[in-house]
Amino acid sequence: KLSGKGPLRGFRSRWFVFDPRRCYLYYFKGPQEALPLGHLDIASACFSYHQPEAAAAAAGDEAAAFEVHSPNGAVAVLKAATRQDMTYWLQELQQKRWEYCNNLDAAKRDSRTSPTPSDFSKGLVAKDNPGSILSQNASAERARNILAVETSPTDLVGEQAASQPAPVQPSAINFSLKQWSTEIKNSMSSLRKGNNENRKSIFYTTEEWELLDPTPKDLEDSMALEEKRKHLAEGSKGSRLTSSAFPFDFGRIPHKTRRPLKDMIGSSKNRNSSETSPTEWYSGNGNKLVSELQLKYQSQQEELEKLKKDLLSQKELVRLLQQTVRSSQYDKYFASRLCEGVPKDKLELLHQKDDQILGLNNQLEKLNLEKDSLQQEVKNLKCKVGELNERLGMLMETIQAKDEVIMKLSRQLSECEDNTSSQSGGVNSSVATYTNKELQELDRLKDNLQGYKTQNKFLNKEILELSALRRNAEAREREWQAKYISLEAKLCQIESKYLILLQEMKTPVCSEEQSPAREVITQLLEDALKAETSEQPEQAFFKPHLVSEYDIYGFQTVPEDDDEEKLVAKSRALDLRLLSLSENREISTGVKWENYLASTMNREMMRCVELKNLIRSGIPHEHRSKIWKWCVNLHVKKFKDSTVPGYFQTLLQNALEKQNPASKQIELDLLRTLPNNKHYSSPTSEGIQKLRNVLLAFSWRNPDIGYCQGLNRLVAIALLYLEQEDAFWCLVTIVEVFMPRDYYTKTLLGSQVDQRVFKDLMSEKLPRLHAHFEQYKVDYTLITFNWFLVVFVDSVVSDILFKIWDSFLYEGPKVIFRFALALFKYKEEEILKLQDSMSIFKYLRYFTRTILDARKLTGIAFGDLNPFPLRQIRNRRTYHLEKVRLELTELEAIREDFLRERDTCVEKRDLISDDEEDS
Repeated sequence: KLSGKGPLRGFRSRWFVFDPRRCYLYYFKGPQEALPLGHLDIASACFSYHQPEAAAAAAGDEAAAFEVHSPNGAVAVLKAATRQDMTYWLQELQQKRWEYCNNLDAAKRDSRTSPTPSDFSKGLVAKDNPGSILSQNASAERARNILAVETSPTDLVGEQAASQPAPVQPSAINFSLKQWSTEIKNSMSSLRKGNNENRKSIFYTTEEWELLDPTPKDLEDSMALEEKRKHLAEGSKGSRLTSSAFPFDFGRIPHKTRRPLKDMIGSSKNRNSSETSPTEWYSGNGNKLVSELQLKYQSQQEELEKLKKDLLSQKELVRLLQQTVRSSQYDKYFASRLCEGVPKDKLELLHQKDDQILGLNNQLEKLNLEKDSLQQEVKNLKCKVGELNERLGMLMETIQAKDEVIMKLSRQLSECEDNTSSQSGGVNSSVATYTNKELQELDRLKDNLQGYKTQNKFLNKEILELSALRRNAEAREREWQAKYISLEAKLCQIESKYLILLQEMKTPVCSEEQSPAREVITQLLEDALKAETSEQPEQAFFKPHLVSEYDIYGFQTVPEDDDEEKLVAKSRALDLRLLSLSENREISTGVKWENYLASTMNREMMRCVELKNLIRSGIPHEHRSKIWKWCVNLHVKKFKDSTVPGYFQTLLQNALEKQNPASKQIELDLLRTLPNNKHYSSPTSEGIQKLRNVLLAFSWRNPDIGYCQGLNRLVAIALLYLEQEDAFWCLVTIVEVFMPRDYYTKTLLGSQVDQRVFKDLMSEKLPRLHAHFEQYKVDYTLITFNWFLVVFVDSVVSDILFKIWDSFLYEGPKVIFRFALALFKYKEEEILKLQDSMSIFKYLRYFTRTILDARKLTGIAFGDLNPFPLRQIRNRRTYHLEKVRLELTELEAIREDFLRERDTCVEKRDLISDDEEDS
């Protein structure tokens, strides 16, 4: 992107991401950045580019640049890597603009649904996500197809660009002064990411090309070739120059072994000096002088080697003489001792020890000699390496000088040939030169003509599209004006009825039976609950489609049975719609997710702070299947690694073929799972069979649990975004990894313990509300028990439910405590206003369905309630587990006493317990 002013103006490499929800083209400094430097509004922009000749003359290598013109007069200049990439960018931006602007006319367009096809969505929800239907002008579409210039992308465009390094920038400065605050924020964000190695972007590399030292074998070969070349040069008396066939090894080395700057400067100076140095020293006299010096040097080297050998032989002779002297001294000593009367055995022992000492001394001297020789050899090798490096530099300079001589002789030869040919046939050469120039000019004109044709085709298509989009915008404006008039008339009508109602409520003039207020209220309710019919198609367009029958997850927005509940549900759906329309129009979460997923394309995703923050803000609808599956696999990897392929199918087959005690209860609960979701509303629904398979397979894997009410709802939510086998492992994650043991058993021991832990957290985090409940003796765990058992299914609105599940599958059960406390804190003031136990308990039964702002609730859960250590929850679970087990033991003892008393007492024999009645 061309940016900057004055001497800093130039093209800077930017990472572009297209947001189809708003038709914006965001640009970042790199794919890892959290905040964009800016955006281009593609929906209201037009595109152009210069013809090849003008572009080449204006900017040399800027022939692949194109312009994006905004309505406010601003022009953004972008440059692709190649002209083919430029053409592809233009055709795709035109197509995105065409689709977006035509899609504005579709009444089905909803900002809360995903506008892009879910290529990698799984589960039941994915089947309800067809591509958006465009109502396009047929004639304009045909003309667009005729004028279209189809171009295929290269590796520098699209998701495959993730494996390519960032292109080299003409401008050395890649810092945006205009967005300096954003640059600083992005830098701080990158510093907070933690482990730099794990978060290193795949779009950048710290490698460079460098000349490596040749191997010893290559040096030997080059020396042999150089000797042969010398003999040939002497035979031909230096009349012909040949370049050395010295082999160089070019390799890619890491940044840490980069050549020092002073070496690079030194080599540059040597090159510059060789370029300016004269070449006369390569004459015959110079060659003779060099050969004489080399012969003298070789003779001195040979004499030095002879002297070294003589020195070593003299040292060896001295060592032998010293040993002889020592042995003679020892013999003299032992002979004197023998004469003094020392026993012979002791003398023999002394002789043996002396021989061993002499042998060890000899061995030590040999090792020292070997050590000295090795050290000398190492020094010689180092010297040789230094000499070879110097020779390498000399040879490179020689090659460069010889290349210059060759170029000079080639120029002289060509000048001689030109002079000879001009003298022999000047007329023919001039005709041939003129013909060649004419042919080159003809080729250039043909290329320019083809370029003008392509440009003309593109501009005609651009004009056609802009005209069609302008007509569509004018038609849309007229339709919005008509809709505005219709809605204004309806508002006046409703306001008139409300005024009549208020007047009647203030000063009633009739009796209760004849009051018009009752008629007005009845009429208003009928208008609000009236179903949308197609009896008047001419007015159907002007009626706003605010609430659809089902949301994107398949849940019914408005129930059909109870009018009172139906009115509340429709009011809630309208509030949700209003909330989604009035959200801040900042960069969407989807763009941040696109950036993150692009940066992890060629490597596995790993736990990090950036990913946790993204998941807490909510996973986009189109990416939820992929992220959920990754989270589940992250938690059950140790289980899956120990199983054989086809494990789920084997469990399901066994559960279907053999007698399963849980199958009866599973069949009874299938239709009671999520009756308000269209995927589970009837026995023939696709979700029912999948739900049955997952529950049967899990009951066969865990016979101690079998089936517990609540597992069906967990599986039903998982199946909305996961396939059967992934949903099975999701249930394994929740039951066997996240939740404590006995959480879903018959006694629900773990669930009871969590309710006591939650009470402790309520008294700590929300002391006023906890005291309020204690004052009026309200046991709120009767409400929260189901929250923990099924992770808020059927307790909150669907948008909030799936955001809770996003964080739950990544972080674990601590999220349940966070959001349970956040729900109470969200409505704390309203609950404190209630002053009797009945009204409090009644409010607690439905208050979670009135919470609609997911962003505010998430901020409370992950911000206001900190710190929230998991260690504290585990310690309190351990503490309360012992207490609950003790209470259950006491209850079991009371039950056994009752059974014994019943068996002994005749009057109580007819009494039976609940467990006996069930059995």
